[in-house]
Amino acid sequence: MRYPDGDAQTAEQRKRREEVRMRAVDLFEEDGDVPCIARELRVSEKSVYQWRRSWRTNGREALRSKGPPGYDCHLGPHLQAKLATWLEEGPAAHGWADDQVWTAARVRTLIGRKFHLSYSVSGVTRPLHRMGYSVQMPARPATERDEDAITAWREVTWQEVTWQEVKACGRRPAPSSASRTKQA
Repeated sequence: MRYPDGDAQTAEQRKRREEVRMRAVDLFEEDGDVPCIARELRVSEKSVYQWRRSWRTNGREALRSKGPPGYDCHLGPHLQAKLATWLEEGPAAHGWADDQVWTAARVRTLIGRKFHLSYSVSGVTRPLHRMGYSVQMPARPATERDEDAITAWREVTWQEVTWQEVKACGRRPAPSSASRTKQA
């Protein structure tokens, strides 16, 4: 059964849907008719047929909630605490001396080196978000940032630039045909 929220259910919603399935099991045991069960529970007949098939094969436990969907995080609370400590040390402490910015690729490499766990670059962002980190924004500004140069550029250069210089010129419109076939 698919839900409009993409199966991103809260614990309450999972519990409520499990109760509906358990009520369906009670009705199966009373030899209820599938269309009547579907009407009573306000679900599709297809769902009721699937539930009945699962119930006949594996019993009541087959219709219990299996918890939130998706993979469990490989990094438990203890490993997350260690990772947070290493992230606070900065990239230079772990071999990246060229700049002081953690990227998802670097965090992935760090996790692989320290914990011998494999994550994809995009998969690293999930535990980082759970830990309160944001991969889009560094915690502190870059050390190379020169505020005086930025202010000078804004005062001098930006006021001299016109909108036509900033705006991309784009592609010039070319004559076209509304016909669906190629022109001869």
